[in-house]
Amino acid sequence: MSSDAFATTLAATDFIDHASPEVSAFVAEVLPDGGADDRDRAVKLYYAVRDRINYEIYGADFSREALTASQTLQAKRGMCIHKSLVYLAALRSVGVPGRLVLTDVRNHLASDRIKEYVGGDVFHYHALTSVYLDGRWVRATPVFNKLLCRLYGMKPLDFDGTADSVHHPFDEHGARQMEFLREHGEFDDLPYDLVLTGMRREHPGLFAGPDAHRFTAGSLVADAAARRTT
Repeated sequence: MSSDAFATTLAATDFIDHASPEVSAFVAEVLPDGGADDRDRAVKLYYAVRDRINYEIYGADFSREALTASQTLQAKRGMCIHKSLVYLAALRSVGVPGRLVLTDVRNHLASDRIKEYVGGDVFHYHALTSVYLDGRWVRATPVFNKLLCRLYGMKPLDFDGTADSVHHPFDEHGARQMEFLREHGEFDDLPYDLVLTGMRREHPGLFAGPDAHRFTAGSLVADAAARRTT
């Protein structure tokens, strides 16, 4: 592929603001020596995004500003879309092409409260990433941090830069965990209006109000504790 072919997958955008001080500081902390090569950099950044930014669906802010990589790094929490955009910003800042992948998934481990807000166990516009390494695209999901996985009895998703890291179909006890139902495609930037309109249409109960950009308050950690006592 020519360098021109990668231009859009390396570009800075309003959401993937990889020239921001927050992204630059994050990358410098994770890669103090710059990393050995693209694969090494992609793997180290993956684990940093996965575990240093807490995954939380409750109270998630879907305003344009809050979805920028820089703001998510400040907040140190976010949903799959927030965390995937941070990973893309970090990758692009070190010259590794990346795209956003949007899918619909069925989550068999969703709490009763989440199912009530979502309207079932199908979640629309789940995000992950596609990363160009060693001449091909591989998928990575730097979303569910290690602590949350432990609380929900899930194995955290690992990534070595050579194979897709998408989802574990079963939890640590062999129960069904997550399955992919539909793929919306790969995107060079977040299709904001498509996602926000689709989320409001498919999951109106998640939002604090009909015109709100923020999800209903709560805690996945508290939900996990409630699951253990029932």
